[in-house]
Amino acid sequence: MGKILVTGATGNVGRHVVTQLARAGLEVRALARRPERVPAGVEAVQGDLTVPETLEPALKDVESVFLLWPGLSTGNAAEVVSAIAGQARRVVYLSAHVPGGENAAGHYGDIERLIRHSGLGWTFLRPGGFAANTLGWAEQIRTSGVVRWPYGEASRALIHEKDIAAVAVHALTSAGHNGAAYTITGPEELTQAEQARVIGEAIGREVRWEEQPAEEARERLLAAWGDAEFVESALSAWKSFVTSPERATDTVRLLLGRPALSFRQWAEDHAADFR
Repeated sequence: MGKILVTGATGNVGRHVVTQLARAGLEVRALARRPERVPAGVEAVQGDLTVPETLEPALKDVESVFLLWPGLSTGNAAEVVSAIAGQARRVVYLSAHVPGGENAAGHYGDIERLIRHSGLGWTFLRPGGFAANTLGWAEQIRTSGVVRWPYGEASRALIHEKDIAAVAVHALTSAGHNGAAYTITGPEELTQAEQARVIGEAIGREVRWEEQPAEEARERLLAAWGDAEFVESALSAWKSFVTSPERATDTVRLLLGRPALSFRQWAEDHAADFR
Protein backbone atom coordinates (compact mmCIF):
# COMPACT_ATOMS: atom_id res chain seq x y z
CA MET A 1 0.00 0.00 0.00
CA GLY A 2 1.30 3.44 -0.96
CA LYS A 3 1.75 6.52 1.17
CA ILE A 4 -1.35 8.19 2.63
CA LEU A 5 -1.60 11.96 3.06
CA VAL A 6 -3.78 13.19 5.93
CA THR A 7 -4.97 16.79 5.76
CA GLY A 8 -6.24 18.55 8.89
CA ALA A 9 -3.80 16.27 10.65
CA THR A 10 -3.89 17.97 14.05
CA GLY A 11 -7.67 18.49 14.25
CA ASN A 12 -10.30 16.51 16.17
CA VAL A 13 -10.60 13.82 13.49
CA GLY A 14 -7.34 14.10 11.56
CA ARG A 15 -5.10 13.48 14.56
CA HIS A 16 -6.86 10.17 15.19
CA VAL A 17 -6.55 9.22 11.51
CA VAL A 18 -2.81 9.89 11.71
CA THR A 19 -2.41 7.94 14.95
CA GLN A 20 -4.41 4.93 13.77
CA LEU A 21 -2.56 4.71 10.46
CA ALA A 22 0.82 5.01 12.19
CA ARG A 23 -0.08 2.33 14.73
CA ALA A 24 -0.96 0.03 11.84
CA GLY A 25 2.57 0.51 10.49
CA LEU A 26 1.43 2.27 7.32
CA GLU A 27 3.25 5.06 5.51
CA VAL A 28 1.51 8.27 6.52
CA ARG A 29 2.31 11.91 5.86
CA ALA A 30 0.61 14.62 7.91
CA LEU A 31 -0.20 18.01 6.39
CA ALA A 32 -0.56 20.65 9.08
CA ARG A 33 -0.19 24.39 9.57
CA ARG A 34 1.62 23.58 12.83
CA PRO A 35 3.65 20.44 12.01
CA GLU A 36 5.24 20.48 15.47
CA ARG A 37 1.87 19.25 16.77
CA VAL A 38 2.04 16.06 14.70
CA PRO A 39 2.89 12.95 16.77
CA ALA A 40 6.55 12.03 16.97
CA GLY A 41 7.68 9.52 14.39
CA VAL A 42 5.16 10.64 11.76
CA GLU A 43 6.35 12.45 8.64
CA ALA A 44 4.99 16.00 8.82
CA VAL A 45 4.79 18.65 6.12
CA GLN A 46 3.88 22.25 6.78
CA GLY A 47 1.05 23.34 4.53
CA ASP A 48 -2.39 24.82 4.17
CA LEU A 49 -5.11 23.80 1.72
CA THR A 50 -5.97 27.46 1.21
CA VAL A 51 -2.39 28.03 -0.02
CA PRO A 52 -2.18 25.69 -3.05
CA GLU A 53 1.56 26.07 -3.60
CA THR A 54 2.17 24.22 -0.32
CA LEU A 55 0.50 21.08 -1.69
CA GLU A 56 3.14 19.98 -4.19
CA PRO A 57 5.66 18.69 -1.62
CA ALA A 58 2.86 17.21 0.48
CA LEU A 59 1.48 15.19 -2.45
CA LYS A 60 4.78 13.79 -3.71
CA ASP A 61 4.63 9.96 -3.95
CA VAL A 62 1.18 9.87 -2.31
CA GLU A 63 -1.34 7.22 -3.35
CA SER A 64 -4.35 8.15 -1.18
CA VAL A 65 -5.57 11.30 0.58
CA PHE A 66 -7.82 11.87 3.57
CA LEU A 67 -9.37 15.23 2.76
CA LEU A 68 -10.82 17.47 5.44
CA TRP A 69 -11.73 20.84 3.97
CA PRO A 70 -11.12 23.93 6.17
CA GLY A 71 -13.78 26.60 6.43
CA LEU A 72 -17.38 26.99 5.31
CA SER A 73 -16.96 27.84 1.63
CA THR A 74 -15.40 26.08 -1.35
CA GLY A 75 -12.74 28.77 -1.84
CA ASN A 76 -9.96 27.26 -3.93
CA ALA A 77 -11.28 23.70 -3.62
CA ALA A 78 -11.31 23.16 -7.39
CA GLU A 79 -7.58 23.87 -7.54
CA VAL A 80 -6.90 21.59 -4.57
CA VAL A 81 -8.95 18.68 -5.96
CA SER A 82 -7.18 19.07 -9.31
CA ALA A 83 -3.78 18.97 -7.58
CA ILE A 84 -4.75 15.81 -5.68
CA ALA A 85 -6.02 14.18 -8.87
CA GLY A 86 -2.72 14.98 -10.57
CA GLN A 87 -0.74 12.97 -8.01
CA ALA A 88 -2.92 10.53 -6.05
CA ARG A 89 -5.28 7.72 -7.06
CA ARG A 90 -8.03 8.03 -4.50
CA VAL A 91 -9.49 10.28 -1.82
CA VAL A 92 -11.58 9.77 1.29
CA TYR A 93 -13.45 13.03 1.87
CA LEU A 94 -14.98 14.03 5.21
CA SER A 95 -18.28 15.50 4.08
CA ALA A 96 -21.50 15.92 6.11
CA HIS A 97 -24.90 14.28 6.38
CA VAL A 98 -28.02 16.27 5.58
CA PRO A 99 -31.05 14.69 7.37
CA GLY A 100 -33.76 13.78 4.91
CA GLY A 101 -31.50 14.34 1.91
CA GLU A 102 -29.67 11.96 -0.38
CA ASN A 103 -26.71 14.27 -0.96
CA ALA A 104 -24.58 16.67 1.02
CA ALA A 105 -25.52 20.34 0.84
CA GLY A 106 -23.68 23.66 0.73
CA HIS A 107 -19.93 23.62 0.30
CA TYR A 108 -19.83 19.92 1.24
CA GLY A 109 -21.97 19.10 -1.79
CA ASP A 110 -19.91 21.39 -3.99
CA ILE A 111 -16.69 19.62 -3.04
CA GLU A 112 -18.29 16.20 -3.49
CA ARG A 113 -19.22 17.21 -7.06
CA LEU A 114 -15.67 18.36 -7.75
CA ILE A 115 -14.31 15.03 -6.55
CA ARG A 116 -16.87 13.00 -8.52
CA HIS A 117 -15.70 14.68 -11.73
CA SER A 118 -11.96 14.61 -10.93
CA GLY A 119 -11.14 11.11 -12.11
CA LEU A 120 -10.13 10.09 -8.59
CA GLY A 121 -11.43 7.01 -6.87
CA TRP A 122 -13.48 8.33 -3.96
CA THR A 123 -15.30 7.54 -0.74
CA PHE A 124 -17.44 10.12 1.06
CA LEU A 125 -17.93 10.01 4.83
CA ARG A 126 -21.09 11.83 5.90
CA PRO A 127 -21.18 12.01 9.69
CA GLY A 128 -24.13 13.39 11.58
CA GLY A 129 -23.60 15.57 14.63
CA PHE A 130 -20.13 15.52 16.17
CA ALA A 131 -20.04 14.75 19.90
CA ALA A 132 -17.10 17.18 20.04
CA ASN A 133 -19.45 20.07 19.28
CA THR A 134 -20.70 19.87 22.88
CA LEU A 135 -17.29 21.18 23.93
CA GLY A 136 -18.92 24.53 23.21
CA TRP A 137 -20.70 24.09 26.55
CA ALA A 138 -17.49 23.45 28.48
CA GLU A 139 -17.04 26.94 29.94
CA GLN A 140 -20.64 27.09 31.15
CA ILE A 141 -20.34 23.66 32.75
CA ARG A 142 -17.04 24.48 34.44
CA THR A 143 -18.23 27.79 35.87
CA SER A 144 -21.90 27.17 36.73
CA GLY A 145 -22.90 23.56 36.10
CA VAL A 146 -25.68 24.89 33.89
CA VAL A 147 -25.96 24.66 30.10
CA ARG A 148 -28.01 27.59 28.84
CA TRP A 149 -28.70 26.83 25.19
CA PRO A 150 -31.66 26.68 22.79
CA TYR A 151 -33.73 23.64 21.83
CA GLY A 152 -33.02 21.26 24.70
CA GLU A 153 -35.37 18.67 23.17
CA ALA A 154 -33.42 18.54 19.89
CA SER A 155 -32.34 14.92 19.50
CA ARG A 156 -29.25 13.69 17.67
CA ALA A 157 -27.11 10.55 17.39
CA LEU A 158 -23.75 12.19 18.05
CA ILE A 159 -20.63 10.42 16.84
CA HIS A 160 -17.26 10.11 18.57
CA GLU A 161 -14.41 11.55 16.50
CA LYS A 162 -12.48 8.31 17.05
CA ASP A 163 -15.19 6.44 15.14
CA ILE A 164 -15.06 8.90 12.24
CA ALA A 165 -11.31 8.35 12.10
CA ALA A 166 -11.66 4.57 12.33
CA VAL A 167 -14.10 4.50 9.41
CA ALA A 168 -11.77 6.76 7.41
CA VAL A 169 -8.81 4.47 8.08
CA HIS A 170 -10.90 1.44 7.10
CA ALA A 171 -11.91 3.11 3.82
CA LEU A 172 -8.31 4.14 3.11
CA THR A 173 -6.82 0.72 3.76
CA SER A 174 -9.34 -1.84 2.53
CA ALA A 175 -11.08 -2.65 -0.74
CA GLY A 176 -14.71 -2.24 -1.68
CA HIS A 177 -15.33 1.40 -0.80
CA ASN A 178 -14.86 3.11 -4.14
CA GLY A 179 -17.91 5.19 -5.02
CA ALA A 180 -19.49 4.72 -1.59
CA ALA A 181 -21.06 7.48 0.52
CA TYR A 182 -21.40 6.41 4.15
CA THR A 183 -23.76 8.11 6.61
CA ILE A 184 -22.19 7.53 10.03
CA THR A 185 -23.58 8.36 13.46
CA GLY A 186 -23.33 7.37 17.07
CA PRO A 187 -25.35 4.39 18.35
CA GLU A 188 -28.12 6.22 20.22
CA GLU A 189 -30.30 9.30 19.96
CA LEU A 190 -30.13 11.77 22.87
CA THR A 191 -31.69 15.19 23.31
CA GLN A 192 -29.36 18.07 24.04
CA ALA A 193 -30.66 18.17 27.62
CA GLU A 194 -29.84 14.46 27.96
CA GLN A 195 -26.36 15.07 26.55
CA ALA A 196 -25.75 17.69 29.26
CA ARG A 197 -26.93 15.22 31.92
CA VAL A 198 -24.57 12.51 30.62
CA ILE A 199 -21.64 14.93 30.70
CA GLY A 200 -22.52 15.67 34.33
CA GLU A 201 -22.49 11.97 35.17
CA ALA A 202 -19.10 11.60 33.47
CA ILE A 203 -17.56 14.40 35.55
CA GLY A 204 -19.28 13.41 38.77
CA ARG A 205 -21.53 16.41 39.34
CA GLU A 206 -24.96 17.52 38.21
CA VAL A 207 -25.19 19.51 35.01
CA ARG A 208 -28.54 21.22 34.56
CA TRP A 209 -30.19 22.36 31.34
CA GLU A 210 -31.66 25.85 31.08
CA GLU A 211 -33.62 26.63 27.93
CA GLN A 212 -32.36 29.73 26.15
CA PRO A 213 -34.70 31.71 23.86
CA ALA A 214 -33.65 31.32 20.24
CA GLU A 215 -33.40 35.09 19.72
CA GLU A 216 -30.98 35.45 22.62
CA ALA A 217 -28.93 32.53 21.30
CA ARG A 218 -28.88 34.11 17.84
CA GLU A 219 -27.25 37.30 19.17
CA ARG A 220 -24.71 35.37 21.21
CA LEU A 221 -23.76 33.02 18.37
CA LEU A 222 -23.48 35.83 15.87
CA ALA A 223 -21.03 37.60 18.18
CA ALA A 224 -19.03 34.38 18.59
CA TRP A 225 -19.12 33.04 15.01
CA GLY A 226 -19.52 36.20 12.96
CA ASP A 227 -21.38 34.43 10.14
CA ALA A 228 -25.10 35.20 10.09
CA GLU A 229 -25.91 32.54 7.49
CA PHE A 230 -24.15 29.83 9.48
CA VAL A 231 -25.89 30.91 12.70
CA GLU A 232 -29.30 30.72 11.03
CA SER A 233 -28.46 27.33 9.59
CA ALA A 234 -27.43 25.99 13.00
CA LEU A 235 -30.53 27.32 14.77
CA SER A 236 -32.78 25.96 12.05
CA ALA A 237 -31.15 22.54 12.30
CA TRP A 238 -31.50 22.37 16.10
CA LYS A 239 -35.15 23.40 15.83
CA SER A 240 -35.81 20.69 13.22
CA PHE A 241 -34.27 18.00 15.46
CA VAL A 242 -36.98 18.64 18.07
CA THR A 243 -39.71 17.22 15.83
CA SER A 244 -37.54 15.18 13.44
CA PRO A 245 -34.67 13.64 15.42
CA GLU A 246 -31.43 12.68 13.73
CA ARG A 247 -31.70 8.91 13.50
CA ALA A 248 -28.87 6.58 14.44
CA THR A 249 -27.40 4.45 11.67
CA ASP A 250 -25.70 1.06 11.95
CA THR A 251 -22.94 1.94 9.49
CA VAL A 252 -20.06 1.98 11.98
CA ARG A 253 -20.92 -1.53 13.19
CA LEU A 254 -21.35 -2.85 9.66
CA LEU A 255 -17.99 -1.44 8.52
CA LEU A 256 -15.88 -2.03 11.62
CA GLY A 257 -17.53 -5.11 13.12
CA ARG A 258 -18.18 -3.42 16.46
CA PRO A 259 -20.76 -0.98 17.81
CA ALA A 260 -20.15 2.75 17.51
CA LEU A 261 -18.83 4.37 20.67
CA SER A 262 -21.55 5.85 22.86
CA PHE A 263 -21.91 9.49 23.84
CA ARG A 264 -21.22 8.40 27.42
CA GLN A 265 -17.88 6.97 26.29
CA TRP A 266 -17.11 10.25 24.53
CA ALA A 267 -18.00 12.25 27.66
CA GLU A 268 -15.76 10.04 29.79
CA ASP A 269 -12.91 10.46 27.30
CA HIS A 270 -13.33 14.25 27.49
CA ALA A 271 -14.23 14.64 31.17
CA ALA A 272 -11.14 16.79 31.82
CA ASP A 273 -12.40 19.37 29.30
CA PHE A 274 -15.51 20.00 31.41
CA ARG A 275 -13.98 20.08 34.90
